[in-house]
Order: sequence, then C-alpha cells, then structure tokens
Amino acid sequence: MIDAGGLYERYKELQSYVGWTEEDARRVAATATLLEPYLYALIEDFYAEIERHPNARKVITGGAEQIARLKGTLTQWIRDLLSGAYDTTYVTRRWKVGLRHVEIGLEQVYTNVALSRLRTGLVQSLHESWRGAGRDLKETVRSLDKLLDLDLAIIEDAYQAEYAARLQRTERLATLGQVAGGVAHELRNPLNVVKTSVYYLVNARNPTDDKKTEHLRRIERNVELADGVITALSNFARLPLPEMRPIDLESMMREVLELNPPGDRIEVVLNSPPGLPGGLGDASQLRIALGNLVRNARDAMTQGGRLEISLRSEADRVVIEVADSGTGMDEAELVRIMEPLYTTKTRGLGLGLAITRSIIDKNQGTIQVESQSGRGSTFTVRLFAAPVEGDQ
Repeated sequence: MIDAGGLYERYKELQSYVGWTEEDARRVAATATLLEPYLYALIEDFYAEIERHPNARKVITGGAEQIARLKGTLTQWIRDLLSGAYDTTYVTRRWKVGLRHVEIGLEQVYTNVALSRLRTGLVQSLHESWRGAGRDLKETVRSLDKLLDLDLAIIEDAYQAEYAARLQRTERLATLGQVAGGVAHELRNPLNVVKTSVYYLVNARNPTDDKKTEHLRRIERNVELADGVITALSNFARLPLPEMRPIDLESMMREVLELNPPGDRIEVVLNSPPGLPGGLGDASQLRIALGNLVRNARDAMTQGGRLEISLRSEADRVVIEVADSGTGMDEAELVRIMEPLYTTKTRGLGLGLAITRSIIDKNQGTIQVESQSGRGSTFTVRLFAAPVEGDQ
C-alpha cells in the first residue's frame, strides 16, 4: 500500500534540498510547447537504444504490442514532466515507475542511464527550438535538470524500498523454513517415543504394572520435551515488555541454579561481594535468560567441570559473569552463537541464547561472550544498578 501523502511530503523535502522553486516550475512548463514536436523522435531513439542492449531488452517480453504501449506511456511521462504541476498524483506515478521496474526485473543502472539519455535529448531539442535569450535558456536547462534529478531520486527511492521489502520477505521465508525444519526435527523424536509406548500399551499381552508405569513415564517425559520446544518458540516470538524493578541478584542466581541444577559432576561456585547493589530489570524474564546461560554452561561440560558465577558492581552497572570450563567455541562459532536457530548441539532449536540476548536487550542491558575452543566460555551480562532509596 503506497502512502501517497508520505511520498509527497518526502518529495517536497527533496525539492527543498535542490532549491526547487515555483519559478523553476514555470520555466519547465514553458518548454512543453517547444518540445512537443520532438517527442516522437526522442521516444523512437529511446527504444532503438534499448534494442542494442540485451540486458535492458530482455525485460520487454510482449513484442511489438508491448513496445507500442510503452512508447505511449513514455510520451505521457514526458508530458507530465513538462506540465508544471508536481502534486501528489505526479509523485505517486513516479514512485510506481520504480516499483514497476523492480517487478519486471530491470536493473536500476539501466533506469539511470535511460534517464540520462532522455535528459540529453530534451536539452538538445530545447537548444534547437529556443528563440529567446541565451541566459534564459541556461536557467531553463538548470530547472529541467533539477526536475529530472528529482524524478530519478523518487524512482530510486521506490527501487530501494521494494528491494528492501523483497529481501525481508525472502529472509522471512528462509527463517520460516529453518524454523519448520528445526521444529520438525525436535518434535519427531519425542512423538516417535510416544507412538512406540502407546503401541506397546495397546498391544502388549498382560504387561506388568512396572512396564505400564515405565511407558507412561516415557510418554510424560516426551510430552514435556515437546512442550518445551513449543514454549521456546512462544517465548521468542511473544516476549512482553519488561517490568523494570530492583532485583536482589544473589537471591535470583540461587533460584536460577535451583531451577536449573547443573548436576553432581559440576562444581558450582557463586561469588557475591557484600553490599552488592541490586540490579534493575524484570526478574521473571531475567530468570529465563540466566537459566539459559546456566543450562548452556552445563551442556558444554558433559564430562563434568566447574561453573563459576561472579557478581560485581561496575560504575552504574551490576555485572553477572557465567563462566564454564567446558568445550568452548572457535571464532566461527563465537560470531554466530547468539543468532536465532544457530546451535552447536546435536539437539535443540538454537533459540536459547537468542532469547537470552533479546531479554537482556529489552531490559536495557548488554551481553558479551568470550571463549576459546577447549578452554571454556564466559558470558558477561551488564544491567543498570537499581537506584538507592533517597537517590531516586
């Protein structure tokens, strides 16, 4: 949907930028009668040149009938150019020219050189037909140049807008494909387990109570696993605005560790200095983010190791460092580790760290990661310190 009003306001801004005035419009309009006899030759030259350039010619697929229509359209385009009336309708039509060129696959460079060729033809024709003073001709050519530059600017703007929109659509489709593939992979395994257990419970002859219980628990575990995949997607897609309040970081980290136990093979160290200022953020969201960091550290230490969480103050910030002694990452992995759908694990959608970064951003914080392959990783989160009572 084209915002005609917005386009016109933008066009007026561009007019101001090049110093366009009502006198410029009057000068250009005065050339319409002079240039009308030359239009046929200009149009014929325009399309004869296109025939000599295959990359420009290839977008004309309708043969002679289409070329005849295009010649009529270009003739009207030039008449509009020389009309002296540059209103919302005029600007919208120019914008649509750019959109149409994108639709038919004409490269922008050919629009630029085509307009240059028309400019040359119009100026030459003006010189041939001019009967007034040379100074007036010079001013008229300058006004015509301004107008053609404005036309080119609005057409290029349409090109860029449409290309950006197409790129976004392409990226969304690519992302949708990645998500669909990831979800299918993550849900297929637990569903297969559920299917197998259901088949057993339906068809087994006289199964023991222990066997029934075993398969029911398998079904429960795998339903929870599938639900976790869906929850991760939901959290990523619909993260609400945070409620910014003071947080006791040490208490929150202890709660995070309780909710996300690293396991018996991992030594956990929590360093928190006395008098540490509170952090400012949404506790429920930050618990999700920090829980992801703890689970990420745990998954990096499959053979056991050390998880060290350090809290400290730094100017007007509070800092949370989550360091593990796990497998670490190389430079290529480090660059992409917080991208949505990127993962170094054999299982998982690759949304955990992307959700974490999104939460930290929304809570006006920052997150950094340092890592070396084989030497573990350290994630550093910085949040604003909560104001002390009396300083608010």
